[in-house]
Amino acid sequence: VSRNWLLFSAFHPPSAWLFPPSSLENGSLQSPNFPDPYPRETRLRWNLSVPAGFRLRLYFSHFHLEPSYLCEYDSVKVEAEGEVLALFCGKEDTDTESVPGQQVIGSPGNALSLLFTSDFSDEERYSGFQAHYSAVDVDECSERADEDLSCDHHCHNYLGGFYCSCRYGYLLHSDKRTCRVECSDGVFTERSGVLSSVDFPSPYPKSSECVYRIQVEPGLRLRLQFDARFDVEDHPDVSCPYDHVMIKAGTRTFGPFCGNRSPGEIQTDTNAATVSFHSDNSGENLGWKITYTSTEVRCEVLQAPPHALLQPVQSEYSVGDQVVYSCEPGHRLLKDGRVLSRYQLHCQADGSWSDGPPRCHAADCGSPALVPGADVVFGSHDNSTLLGSTLSYVCREDGSNSSYRCGPSGSWVSPELGTGLPSCLPACGRPSRPLPALMKRIVGGRSAEPGLFPWQVLLSVEDLSRVPKDRWFGSGALLSESWVLTAAHVLRSQRRDASVVPVAPQDVKVFLGLHDAGDKRWATNRSVERIVLHPNFQADSYDSDIALLRLSQGAELSELIQPVCLPRLRPQDAWRWPLPNSLGVVAGWGISSPNGSSPGSPSSLSSDPGLTSDLLQYVKLPVVSQDECESSYASRSARYNITANMFCAGFLEGGRDTCLGDSGGAFVMEDGASRWAVFGLVSWGGPGACGSQGLYGVYTRVAAYVEWILEQVHTGPR
Repeated sequence: VSRNWLLFSAFHPPSAWLFPPSSLENGSLQSPNFPDPYPRETRLRWNLSVPAGFRLRLYFSHFHLEPSYLCEYDSVKVEAEGEVLALFCGKEDTDTESVPGQQVIGSPGNALSLLFTSDFSDEERYSGFQAHYSAVDVDECSERADEDLSCDHHCHNYLGGFYCSCRYGYLLHSDKRTCRVECSDGVFTERSGVLSSVDFPSPYPKSSECVYRIQVEPGLRLRLQFDARFDVEDHPDVSCPYDHVMIKAGTRTFGPFCGNRSPGEIQTDTNAATVSFHSDNSGENLGWKITYTSTEVRCEVLQAPPHALLQPVQSEYSVGDQVVYSCEPGHRLLKDGRVLSRYQLHCQADGSWSDGPPRCHAADCGSPALVPGADVVFGSHDNSTLLGSTLSYVCREDGSNSSYRCGPSGSWVSPELGTGLPSCLPACGRPSRPLPALMKRIVGGRSAEPGLFPWQVLLSVEDLSRVPKDRWFGSGALLSESWVLTAAHVLRSQRRDASVVPVAPQDVKVFLGLHDAGDKRWATNRSVERIVLHPNFQADSYDSDIALLRLSQGAELSELIQPVCLPRLRPQDAWRWPLPNSLGVVAGWGISSPNGSSPGSPSSLSSDPGLTSDLLQYVKLPVVSQDECESSYASRSARYNITANMFCAGFLEGGRDTCLGDSGGAFVMEDGASRWAVFGLVSWGGPGACGSQGLYGVYTRVAAYVEWILEQVHTGPR
């Protein structure tokens, strides 16, 4: 079926045809096989539509379907806009069936749908139906009684639609129906000017919504003056319910104004104002007129608060001017709890400054940060933290201190550390179990129980800079979570000459909490970040045989891992400590057989694993007088030089001694109740076998280097 201006589809999924609007013609549709009987189990839908401005008209010329209760079997249903317009079936009207007869069905809009359904059986043969439809024009001008949908002034109908127009002097609104007057004259930007209602002093238009905006440059302040002639429709009992003028300037609102009394002068505090005018659909009032002017805005002259500096200083400040506050040396500029170097204000368009002036306070460094293991001692009785105040961090374990002064910047400053914090050695020298009273020698001596020497560390060195590479091990003593004390020769790369070149940090492995050197699975393994050999270390004489290494990752302290103490500072008589005949203890994994060689020369440092002890050994040794120590070695060879930085320990008859592989291990003594401190480091001995008669072990005198150690630990690079 082909009909102009009709959109038609059937046989779901539908096909659609759109025809050009050349003329309006009628069309028809019928059941399948019409006029022969229609097939069973059929479902067909016809979708009809026409352009906007038209409606559809549908009627039936023939209708003959199977009758059923409420059209349950075969039926024709007419639908539009989601609603059922009609449901037909049978041959004639009954109480439960309806046929179209002469009924004409009209669509409420421009679309209509017809659905034909047949079931699986028929009691007799039914011929079906034939329907006819056409497009009908709508007369919107006469049918639209709704005021919101009709034209304000003039309505013009045409085939398929309509349009509205307005009387002279009015504009058609964007809704294409409403007529309005244009009275929003843009923005007034000149410093002065005049605005008024339309046609003032003639009556203003009805149904007006006018908006006038005044926007002058920043730094100006508007003044509005109403003309004495003022006539806006009002009400005797209600305030301005019909027509009114309102003014909004910044956060302030003036009005509404109406009646015949002029509002007079309005002084604003801004450079922008909006004048709005509303009129209803009645009245013959003359309107209003406003003359506006503007004046320049000034900010108050500022004064500098105590100890503050203000730039620039001027006799007056206009909008946009800026001032900068700073403080005299030794004072801090505070604003809203923040410390600033400078603070800037600017004169705002409303004549106020952007903020209030800041205050200058004497620099206050505040409470010092806490340092683990340290006490803070203030330099004044009132614990002042103001500019010039002093304090010290005093480490509890070693008594070392770092001095700070409150600087002009408001920070505590140390001559050595700047604004950095010191570090203190942790609680030390307290093993988890007491050392036994009876102790045998390392050489053939007794094994130490786990936790007896928690500061003992094993250093495994593999010097990859040598060809072939050298490999040896030594011992060390843990001073803190990050620092280990040992002998310098343990960390020196072996050379034929006496040059001092430390091994690379990555060539050293550190084992902490180790008991059995043959089974390191349960030990804590750390790599080395930094190696510090004493600058006065002599490779030929082993003088100043002391070194520090910093772990790349701090050790976690436990019962098996604890630091040892340093001797209490005795700078004036460090050479006397330890005292002759006092007893000390040394632990290590060195050679355990009495015929091993003493660590007498750098070339003998490489340890033979077959001669070492897997289990940690320890020995108790007496300190030998310095004269005995010097004469013992002087009698053997002139090349053995005992310096004031060394001391001897051992027995004249031999049998108990430290040995190769023990190098760098700590010679510890009680330095107070249950507090063990490192007084010596295993350095060298010889010639001859370890533990030989008349052969003492030589140790680095740690008391002579306490200040150097603390300097590295507290102030050295982190």
